[in-house]
Amino acid sequence: MTHRGRRRETPPPVSRSGKNRYRQEGGPCHGVPMSTSRRELLRWQFDLTWSLFEYHLERLRPEDLMWEPGPLCWTVRRDGEGHWVPDWADTEPDPVPVPTGAWSTWHMDWWWSVALEHLRARIPPDRREVVWPGPERIVDRLRDLRVHWSEVLERLREEDLEAPAPFPWPPDSGMTVAHTVAWVNAELMKNVSEVGQLMLLRASREPVDRDPSQPT
Repeated sequence: MTHRGRRRETPPPVSRSGKNRYRQEGGPCHGVPMSTSRRELLRWQFDLTWSLFEYHLERLRPEDLMWEPGPLCWTVRRDGEGHWVPDWADTEPDPVPVPTGAWSTWHMDWWWSVALEHLRARIPPDRREVVWPGPERIVDRLRDLRVHWSEVLERLREEDLEAPAPFPWPPDSGMTVAHTVAWVNAELMKNVSEVGQLMLLRASREPVDRDPSQPT
């Protein structure tokens, strides 16, 4: 960032207690050795991104997920049988609807479940088979996915990362499993940002306690 032509360094995130809320000794924000392997670096990046998501998940309320920030939104709605069904279009609409937290977390469940089954060498689920579990259960679902994905990453060896990518590119793309793992990290970062920003926007619109003696 710049200010009046000067470069300004961005400080690390600090909580109200004055502590860096992400940096923990030995944790994902503590850094990795200079000699780290590609596998270790990808795992470190995943753990770092997830630690940022946990900051939001610990504060996430069901009503945050269902909040619609504007008139043009994609969300998850109950059908006539009580099942949660996400808004969807095979061709991306123009303008693009704003995803709610509910839609973003369903989307995470979908692409992550597909990536997980590909790396397990199993048949991935169809989009319609990935059912959003509801605002009270989605956090547990995402945390389960994180555990399953971590188990897959632990089993990967350096030579496994050189194998052709099973997803999300076609077989002749030239991409590798390492690219798939990096893609998951990038998609996770995007969805974490979406959910976090929606929570901040909703909180900014909630009424705050104000001292009546102070002018408005």
